[in-house]
Amino acid sequence: MAEHDLTSPLLSPRSSDQPQTVLIVSDDEDSEPSDRPPSNQQSSLQTGIPRQNHNQSYGNGNGNSQVSSRNPYEFLGSDGFSVPAPTTIDPFRNGTPFVSGVYEVIKILLCLPIALARLVLFGVCLAVGYIATRIALEGWKDKQNPMPKWRSRIMWVTRVCARFILFSFGYQWIRRKGKPAPRDVAPIVVSNHVSYIEPIFYFYELFPTIVASESHDSIPFVGTIIRAMQVIYVNRFSQASRKNAVNEIKRRASCDTFPRLLLFPEGTTTNGKVLISFQLGAFIPGHPIQPVVVRYPHVHFDQSWGLISLAKLMLRMFTQFHNFMEVEYLPTIMPPDHQKQNAVHFAERTGQAMASALNVVQTSHSYGDLMLLMKAAQLQKEKPWSYMVEMARIESLYHISSLEAVDFLDKFLSMNPDTSGCVKLHDFLRVLRLKACTLSEEIFGFLDVEKNGSITFKQFLFGSAHVLKQPLFRQACELAFAECDVEGENYFMEKDLADILRHAIPELNEDEIHGLFNLFDTDKDGRISRDDFFSCLRKNPLLISLFSPRLLHRDTSKAGDRMLEEIV
Repeated sequence: MAEHDLTSPLLSPRSSDQPQTVLIVSDDEDSEPSDRPPSNQQSSLQTGIPRQNHNQSYGNGNGNSQVSSRNPYEFLGSDGFSVPAPTTIDPFRNGTPFVSGVYEVIKILLCLPIALARLVLFGVCLAVGYIATRIALEGWKDKQNPMPKWRSRIMWVTRVCARFILFSFGYQWIRRKGKPAPRDVAPIVVSNHVSYIEPIFYFYELFPTIVASESHDSIPFVGTIIRAMQVIYVNRFSQASRKNAVNEIKRRASCDTFPRLLLFPEGTTTNGKVLISFQLGAFIPGHPIQPVVVRYPHVHFDQSWGLISLAKLMLRMFTQFHNFMEVEYLPTIMPPDHQKQNAVHFAERTGQAMASALNVVQTSHSYGDLMLLMKAAQLQKEKPWSYMVEMARIESLYHISSLEAVDFLDKFLSMNPDTSGCVKLHDFLRVLRLKACTLSEEIFGFLDVEKNGSITFKQFLFGSAHVLKQPLFRQACELAFAECDVEGENYFMEKDLADILRHAIPELNEDEIHGLFNLFDTDKDGRISRDDFFSCLRKNPLLISLFSPRLLHRDTSKAGDRMLEEIV
């Protein structure tokens, strides 16, 4: 087979020195792994130095043998990884998901007639506000420019209706501290996000332009009303959409005739007991920002959204004598001189100011953690909050998206974790179609950083992401496919895969090989194309170790040929 073009960069030229024997001795198997880039370590693919075979055992000097705990991804340049300690903080948990206590039950029963009147008031105000908004929007085509003043005056009807809607929810009075800064001083306002109440309040108080998810446009009645706010829609999963949103924020913030902009940088609602990581959309444009914090003091009824249904949360609000709400406008925060380079620092300063005002901490959770939580809750897993991993940290370290993390969670949940969220070796091997052998145990041991015989989702995600983002992962996939594609037809069959896999696990039988073939054959056409191969390894990066013996053998052979040529 012709030499693959990508082989050369993976092999360092060898001088004409005499061949050396390299012994690798590791006495401290329990040393804490690190996740630093392998800058001072050459991988096996780069050096061409042969390593011990995966299925070998190392002698202990007494004639006995023990299973190797070698890192099966050392050939990629990996020197292990570390997993942050689990956190007990759940930023999305509602403190009162159920009605409890005699007082609360009696209060709800007494407030049922009041709730009916409040529901009628809510419906009337929503209808009147909707009609006024339709009148204000009628015939308006030029929505790239600020709304004309006469249309904005009509929207005052809707704003007054919004205040009555807050009244119907039990917010008869709202305590305010501080004042909104003038629009020319702080064109952007950021706030923490606890419930659906804050957008209604800000609509009444400030009538700002908001940045919202595209899904809000389809909400009955509400979608029409927020269109009048000249909303900037964004798809949180599209990089192009996020970039366009940032450009639009910058354009409108620079024009004094537009309303001020309102963003919820957390990107989702929390329980208000912590701040989660901030998205950078409000901070990249580099305009002064006024942070605002909202509190909901309570004793018997937590008004945060959490995983509570909207109907249930509204009913609980309708059946309270009064719901408390406090809004505090904080001093304006000026951007750094080099805003593009310091958007992260700008967000950190703003987050610190808001966290200090709320007397809470800011965690590395993000909307991705809510996606993981909801996925586990939908599958009725015990302790669904244990599957949160502080996604902002994962994204920063490994550039793994929230959607990719959910895919990894799907894979992990198919391993049938126990009530504590841990997976044992046999379930791990079953899902990855691996045979019980030394290599398989090494893969599992690589993830089991605590060496307790089980792995958590956090360990599985960190380990998979660590392997996926190794500098040589892509090259290793290219070489592995080239080794399998012996005919050079850009695809290979089950027999070709079997020949390669038996270098790693000689005892594989036909059924086990067929199971792995089906895993790689993602489009189920009876052969593994290049797209199939790369797609499977991206979703199952741990499987790249199955090809390491063949790749190391290939690199060692080529390095030996070069040395022989130099000697001759």
